[in-house]
Amino acid sequence: MSQMFSAFMVNTWIVATIVAVVAGVVGFFVVLRGSAFVAHALPNGSFAGAAGASLIGINTIIGLGVFSLAGALGIGLLGRRGRHDVATALTLVFMLGLGALFLSFSIEYAPEIYSLLFGEVLGISNNELAPTAGLAILCLAAIATLYRPLMLSSVIPEVGEAQGISSFVMELGFLGIVALATTMTVPVVGTALIFSLMIGPPAAARSFTSRPDVAIALSITIALAVVWVAIALSYNTNWPVGFFVGASSATSYTVGRTWAFWRRRRQIQPTG
Repeated sequence: MSQMFSAFMVNTWIVATIVAVVAGVVGFFVVLRGSAFVAHALPNGSFAGAAGASLIGINTIIGLGVFSLAGALGIGLLGRRGRHDVATALTLVFMLGLGALFLSFSIEYAPEIYSLLFGEVLGISNNELAPTAGLAILCLAAIATLYRPLMLSSVIPEVGEAQGISSFVMELGFLGIVALATTMTVPVVGTALIFSLMIGPPAAARSFTSRPDVAIALSITIALAVVWVAIALSYNTNWPVGFFVGASSATSYTVGRTWAFWRRRRQIQPTG
């Protein structure tokens, strides 16, 4: 047990905690806006940027950032005049196609790209701490700055428009935040897993409460619990951390929906 908190694991706990906090906050708005497909598409499509960056010999975070932001912009612009889900799907397909093309040029960086897809949270190096923390602060600052107009445009966009809040501008801002969160989290938990953290804990939190501030705090709490439990179980079993993140996220949502169902049943039962 004590080895889980030894020197070489310190970075893992720190970075995983940062990721969980960001996923809990950003994921709340992902769920609130019904943008689960976006939260799936951007991380999965952004791996193409990492593949391209590896191919030309630059930092993969740069590639992730460029492709995440480009993907967010593409979804926002294409979805303005058409169906949002179609725009998201087309952007994802195009980015995945580019990723396949980049990987076909060289297999030298295949292990590195694999780690971006599935995460290497148990192998965090010191030089990853500062970029992760910096991007996390930037992401949370963006949420804090846009909180009120983003909340209004998410819940009652008509009122927001009447108050001068452009739904399109808020959509682009929100997509930019998701892209920023993707750039920060993919190198830690992988493209296949950040989706779980952005959906499971926030959706579970909304099942327990309708108050935004309480739901965000609860979403962070659940995301932290999911990540910490996943790391501990992965360390002790040698099973992939992604399995435990996905399973725990799904379990948290199931518990939340069960609680919501039980609460509704109690409210409609006659008092006798």
